[in-house]
Amino acid sequence: MKKTWIMIAVALILAGVAIADQFGHIRTSALPSEEAPERGYLAPVFELPMLGGGTFKLERGEQDKAMILNFWASWCEPCKAEAPFLVEMQKKYGEHVTIYGVNGTEFDTMEGIEQFIEEFQISYPILLDESSMVFDQYQVQGFPTTVFIDRRGVIQEIMIGLPGKDDFERR
Repeated sequence: MKKTWIMIAVALILAGVAIADQFGHIRTSALPSEEAPERGYLAPVFELPMLGGGTFKLERGEQDKAMILNFWASWCEPCKAEAPFLVEMQKKYGEHVTIYGVNGTEFDTMEGIEQFIEEFQISYPILLDESSMVFDQYQVQGFPTTVFIDRRGVIQEIMIGLPGKDDFERR
């Protein structure tokens, strides 16, 4: 009889451990291990000069805020239409998300960039992709392209082209 109770106790302990282990996996999802310019993957890391001086590095690891990378050019008409949305989003959600404008400097001019920034009163950081290295890393197909990255560095959404304001804000 004593052996039966010991066997039952061991079985219950093992069942409890198995259940706890199963729920533990549900609560803590692992980060993806691969980096790719696709939803659900780690955002490719890079380093670019910033307009006005300094360098920006997108590094691996937990960030203070989510991030939006907006690939644009000053001559791009949809980029001009989208710029007011981005300025508004930075003002409205700046404590939760940081917007970075990644300019296709290889396809643009400094004069055009500066006029664009002045015209739309852009206050978020502008990164200069002078050799299209980051455009290639992120496989940018056209302007504008917007990449939404969560605090863990995982790409949540990629938008190509100009969405409506409500659609942009929802994402």
